Amino acid sequence: MKIITGVGAAVLDHLNLIEEYPAEDGSTHITQIISQGGGACATAIVAAHRLGMHGQMISSVGDDETGQQILDGLDFEGIDTTMMEIVQGGVSPHSEIMVNPETGTRTKFVCSNTLPPIEWNPDQIALLQNSDILHVDGTRYDNAMKAIELAKQFGIPVSVDGCHMEADRELNRKMAEMSDILIMNARYPKLVANTETTEQALAYFASIGPKVVISTQGTRGCLAWIDGKVEVFPAYSVKAVDSTGAGDVFHGAFLASYVQYGDVRRSIQYATIAAALKCTQVGGRAGIPSHQEILSYL
Repeated sequence: MKIITGVGAAVLDHLNLIEEYPAEDGSTHITQIISQGGGACATAIVAAHRLGMHGQMISSVGDDETGQQILDGLDFEGIDTTMMEIVQGGVSPHSEIMVNPETGTRTKFVCSNTLPPIEWNPDQIALLQNSDILHVDGTRYDNAMKAIELAKQFGIPVSVDGCHMEADRELNRKMAEMSDILIMNARYPKLVANTETTEQALAYFASIGPKVVISTQGTRGCLAWIDGKVEVFPAYSVKAVDSTGAGDVFHGAFLASYVQYGDVRRSIQYATIAAALKCTQVGGRAGIPSHQEILSYL
């Protein structure tokens, strides 16, 4: 079994199902509240693990109730959390998410990660060294870059989730340059590459390092730079109730397929189906489909 190690966000999501999103200074009714593990990196690792890889996380939580819930959620999924750091007196990352089931959209309010950087003790380094691939989300640039530098020393491929943008875009460009697989959201490519079109941005990123360059576009599917040109992959149509975590599931599913088969097109199609099926349930993890479910649509 291939091993994937994640370094990045592991949070607790409080998903509030609402009647409709109100105007500022207005109000609405919350019809249901669901707490579920989240975080771009952690959810990707959970998805990859469910789809046939062995998942490991190196991240930090506080010693509060939220931190314990984050760890419990990862442990329940079978993720190796032995090298997670628990910070005494720390406040664990969490999000308040307003979900409109009628439209399948969500609005996020994220509590910033104020925990100290990962210490990178010998046991954490050994865990990373035993990986087949590293996945980072860049939400903590310091942690992500140290992990990438270690992975490069060990000859481990690096997957970067292009979602979090630094004020200094040059830092994002440096991270992209060091990646082997770069999968970005819709906003990231043009803003970081400073181009007029996404197509130009994909060409730029493909020229500086990564072998795989993709931009997910939500309901419009995704764009990928393959064999010297941009290819369009349509989204799979479902009745969506919540898009939370769809991009994260795309990452995990893509990596689970790509590490095994090495086929970019097949892996995009596989991940597109996984992300769409996730949207049929509330939360980033509840709707992650099984391998067999995805194959039935492939």
